[in-house]
Amino acid sequence: MRWLVRMEVDAEVARSERIFDNYAWHRKLWECLPGRPADDRDFLTRIDPLDGAFRLWVLSKNQPVCPDWCPDEDFSIKEVAPSFLSHRFYAFDLKANPVKAIVQRDAQGQPLFKANGKRKSGKRIPLTDPGELENWIERKGGTRCFDQATGSPVAGGFRIVKDRPLEISPMVEEHFRKKKQSAYHGGVRFRGTLEVTDRDFFIRTYQEGIGSAKGFGFGLLLLAPLSQ
Repeated sequence: MRWLVRMEVDAEVARSERIFDNYAWHRKLWECLPGRPADDRDFLTRIDPLDGAFRLWVLSKNQPVCPDWCPDEDFSIKEVAPSFLSHRFYAFDLKANPVKAIVQRDAQGQPLFKANGKRKSGKRIPLTDPGELENWIERKGGTRCFDQATGSPVAGGFRIVKDRPLEISPMVEEHFRKKKQSAYHGGVRFRGTLEVTDRDFFIRTYQEGIGSAKGFGFGLLLLAPLSQ
């Protein structure tokens, strides 16, 4: 079972709460799920700037509550019924952080390794090329396999419907500060039509999100069922 929340928050309220970037939202949205200071983050969020306001989404297996900085009339919540995820086709809207890893190499071009003998993690850089972004979202739907370490779907459960429009927005740098360090995520919005190809994988993908930086408002699939 999952709960989906939609909130509308005025920009003046956000400023008064000292919410200036997605890391601040990352911390503030914990207030929708009180009493869990030591828990791992197991919910998804999305932050959409509007004209003078923000639209916020939270998808959680625990029922969220309305925080005191959001008016009750601007807080709506619904349970995601199993039947909602039983359709074959959906219109989807995804705000994601598509990246690729560049292998770290030495002056001779050889991969760098850690002291324990494992290869150093590649530096992640945002994807910006439209062709690479289209391939990225297709891969996220097309591979039916689980990560052996976490049990989470690597990708899978759906395909992008090719004869329907696929809108891919230009990458937008979303800057933030964490522990006095500045950084940014590359946000890209995908809108199109998907077809479910494996129901179990699709449900887990919906519940756990797509791509990286999920704690910063990326990866939550907004869905609308379609008859065909």
